[in-house]
Amino acid sequence: MFLTISTTGDEQHPATDLGFLLHKHPDNPFSTKLSYGTAHVLYPEADAERCTAALLLEVDAVALVRRGKGKGRGGAPDAALAQYVNDRPYAASSLLAVALSNVFSSAMKGVCNARPELPGQARPLRIEVPALPARGGPDLVRKLFEPLGWAVTAEPVPLDTEFPEWGDSRYVGLVLESEALTLAEALRHLYVLLPVLDDAKHYWVAPDEVDKLLRAGEGWLPGHPEQKLITSRYLARRWSLTRAATERLELVRLAEADDSEVEEIDNAVEAETETEEKPTPLAVRRREAIVTALRRSGAARVLDLGCGQGQLVQTLLKDPAFTEIVGVDVSMRALTIASRRLKLDRMGERQASRVTLFQGSLAYTDGRLKGYDAAVLSEVIEHLDLPRLPALEYAVFGSARPRTVLVTTPNVEYNVRWESLPAGHVRHGDHRFEWTRAEFRTWARAVAERHGYTVAFEPVGPDDPEVGPPTQMAVFTITTPKEAKAA
Repeated sequence: MFLTISTTGDEQHPATDLGFLLHKHPDNPFSTKLSYGTAHVLYPEADAERCTAALLLEVDAVALVRRGKGKGRGGAPDAALAQYVNDRPYAASSLLAVALSNVFSSAMKGVCNARPELPGQARPLRIEVPALPARGGPDLVRKLFEPLGWAVTAEPVPLDTEFPEWGDSRYVGLVLESEALTLAEALRHLYVLLPVLDDAKHYWVAPDEVDKLLRAGEGWLPGHPEQKLITSRYLARRWSLTRAATERLELVRLAEADDSEVEEIDNAVEAETETEEKPTPLAVRRREAIVTALRRSGAARVLDLGCGQGQLVQTLLKDPAFTEIVGVDVSMRALTIASRRLKLDRMGERQASRVTLFQGSLAYTDGRLKGYDAAVLSEVIEHLDLPRLPALEYAVFGSARPRTVLVTTPNVEYNVRWESLPAGHVRHGDHRFEWTRAEFRTWARAVAERHGYTVAFEPVGPDDPEVGPPTQMAVFTITTPKEAKAA
């Protein structure tokens, strides 16, 4: 990645003052190691009339992939999915923005101890970025930079100069020019707007990104006509962070309009004196929904298929309405943990007679599963490869045939509401898929039709009006009277 900053001057105000502002001497090339490569600062030209500083970022694509692995902090979708072949080493992105803040941190803050009068002075500036991803094209580039006082040249980069009929790529060659801005202002504009135009970040966006955005956007972002777009893209479209940033920016705007401090505006509500009640964890709400559905069905003998570490079995044991509870899992380690959780070795004889744990695979029919009132598949199906779902379907609905079957699974549409979940990722590393509400209902209705069940759907957790609940539950009820009576 490559970016140049140029300025002009004369004998009284030499252009080489740029070296003082950047804290990098024109005669001494500078290099520093970053977690994803090496940043170099050099001066192709440096005299009284014209001075140019170049930031060259050599990205180590292998280190970037190893650092992210496509999950959690540092897992960039572009880098992780494309692995070693991607545009990150060549096109300006959040990698370059972070390098700017690391290499020119003092300049971005407007600090120059050697020449304290320089940071506050506007100066002629020309910034060039040869390859800039611009999701929105040259028009969006101009909408973002022109309101800040820049003269903008954004030339589309063709896909291939040898084949002009292929059209333009999503990249532009960018030139920004201004005589009314300080260097610190220019660097802060770039720090925010480079990843906004790329519309991607190479690291996981956490709540502290709101503070970074407000610091870099101080003085220009609250009144920017594209503030909403900038805020949303910079925060990777995480609605909770975007909302928090928007509220704080509005307070800043109101304070500036009223010529007062933000604290004076934001004093309508006194600080809470009572401790806020913590929300009920989703796992607890899921078990509550399952128990409620089982009670409604009148089930007494219940299978927990894929019981894991026994949390649901433990909950069911607390209710005397469930006279027999069987936990089944393919993992002996999980069953051992479940046994310890339930304290089976110290459980009273009467209570112990109500619970059984055994190893079994849902990919095969098992005579031990027949004859029960209800079966629960709680957060199980998403751990199977899709080609193996028909085997599970037959083992449960075709062979075991309990009167009631409850199936819960994540609603992938709700994932955008999880602050701790990177965009485009599933909730657990072992999930082979996560379904939308429509996909889950299509599968469940087909299963019900094939095996003589009716099916109803219930939300589990807060039912968001836009994306639905975090967990979706299907309640299957057998329809064949003779078989239902026999079961």
